[in-house]
Amino acid sequence: MLFPGKTELLYHLLCRCVLPKETGGLEVDVVFVDTDYSLDMSRLVSILDSKLSSGLSTCSTSAGSDEVVLRSCLSRLLVIHCSSSSQLLLTLHFLETTLSSRPSVALLLIDSISAFYWSDSSEGGASLSKREEKLSKCSELLGRLLRDYRITIFASCRTIRRSSSGSSSCVEKDRPYLCRQWQCLVTHRLLCSKREADTEQMRHPVFSIHTSSFSWTGTRGSRTSFFKVTDGGVEFI
Repeated sequence: MLFPGKTELLYHLLCRCVLPKETGGLEVDVVFVDTDYSLDMSRLVSILDSKLSSGLSTCSTSAGSDEVVLRSCLSRLLVIHCSSSSQLLLTLHFLETTLSSRPSVALLLIDSISAFYWSDSSEGGASLSKREEKLSKCSELLGRLLRDYRITIFASCRTIRRSSSGSSSCVEKDRPYLCRQWQCLVTHRLLCSKREADTEQMRHPVFSIHTSSFSWTGTRGSRTSFFKVTDGGVEFI
């Protein structure tokens, strides 16, 4: 998943998972690994509250019970902050224990997987293997989590490209330049871009989202959707 609008999309996915089934949610647990320190809990609570108010509008609930439901939703969320690739690596090791003891976890969100690309590149110097060593190990652990626990993983990623004098295709330009181990894990890629805003869109920005899917046979499928960001979160249009 690529910038911009990525955090709002992650909020949308997160809310869909933690909301109760009677409001259209999945009622499952989510782990949010925040490496960009971009998680705004007040914004997340606001979106959850808006969706709960809409979903429970047909039910006779009191303000007190609404708060209980909101707290229940938040109890399904585990937030972990990482400030280095070493911390991210340790976190993924720790998650194996978490997933074993908390089987209700169905989604792992990482915002973002490329947060430490430049610091790792600086530490690794001229050696490509050294620069990519930690992310490669993280990718191996993520692959193990996918295989052993059958969870879904969404990760945001800045577009990082290798410098080249030669021409490259549009696909390659949109492809994040991270280690090969990471790219082998990716089955779907979402490329977000902000549309030119008119007067109405100044208040509610509209984004396009181009989705590409990849299979083991190498075939690809793609589609483009649009969404706007409102006070109540993401709305697809």
